[in-house]
Amino acid sequence: MRAVRGMRIVAVLAVGGLALTAAACGEAPSNTPSGGGTSAAEYKACMVTDIGGIDDRSFNTSAWKGLENAKAQNSAIKTQNTSSSQEADYKPNLTAFVQQNCNFILAVGGLMFDATKEVATANASNQFAIVDAKIDAPNVYSMQFDTAQAAFLAGYLAAGTSKSGKVATWGGLPIPPVTIFMDGFADGVAHYNKTKNKNVQVLGWDKATQKGTFSQSFTDTAKGKSLADTFIAQGADVIMPVAGGAGLGTAQAAQASNGKVAVIWVDVDGCESASQYCAQFLTTVVKNIPDAVKDAALKGAAAPGTKLSGGTIGTLQNNGVSIAPYHDWDSKVPAELKAEVDKLKQDIIAGTVKVESPAQPK
Repeated sequence: MRAVRGMRIVAVLAVGGLALTAAACGEAPSNTPSGGGTSAAEYKACMVTDIGGIDDRSFNTSAWKGLENAKAQNSAIKTQNTSSSQEADYKPNLTAFVQQNCNFILAVGGLMFDATKEVATANASNQFAIVDAKIDAPNVYSMQFDTAQAAFLAGYLAAGTSKSGKVATWGGLPIPPVTIFMDGFADGVAHYNKTKNKNVQVLGWDKATQKGTFSQSFTDTAKGKSLADTFIAQGADVIMPVAGGAGLGTAQAAQASNGKVAVIWVDVDGCESASQYCAQFLTTVVKNIPDAVKDAALKGAAAPGTKLSGGTIGTLQNNGVSIAPYHDWDSKVPAELKAEVDKLKQDIIAGTVKVESPAQPK
């Protein structure tokens, strides 16, 4: 995924001003640190969520899991988080953690690019990290994911599973961390059509024009259900929402279909993060944020005072992205289709099948 430079989504998700004021921020980070008080030997790892909060069952949740896993492996690490409820919260929340002397400050989400870059530049002695963006700075560690690769597998699977010959995808906002999933999904369906001489249609996204359906929210489940109901009325029987908690509306719509509609979840295995809808989840396009965050925090704690820069890109080859097990759908997916998906994964890793998206990380 490319960095989201200069992007401002007004009244939805971006950045604010450096001064920590009540008008700019909402509440300053005040959560009790997970792990107790502080001492000279402690390494404070602090996380600012994107809108959706710590319990979004998606990328905020998985980033926090990564910090908690790092703490479990290294008892010197103490963790803390605060949630952003609006775009103006990003910079003040990050700055508040600087003022609290956090050793490792994690920004979750590509739309935090501008805020993180500005605060990191102004506080060169602090260590920052960011998920879903690339910031070229000596004190920022960037974690990106080529989710188009795994979404390609999911698109192929969706096309092979569909009985109606129509599948769909929709997003929260038309930004690279979202559209990269939709590009891969559409190309996976196209690959299935070419391989099988079929004509499965993709509703909700046109890769060529980069136009499609968006809820303009990562939290509005009612909107997510409404969009899913529309796609179902148009004949779609497999739907992939890329919209955090708003995507749960699609799971609700699928549940109401009594088994006629399947959902492909994103970021975290849906059967783990939203188990009440496990029967609806065909699979999940997994972004291995927990391991990336855990490894970054452990590296920082192992050498406090030494700045981490550069970063990682998760791919199928390094298990940074994947598709989750089929869970309740395992007996419904034909063995031949499973084998084709497994072979396709190896072909993508080998480079014999190319997966391309304008939003891929560089």
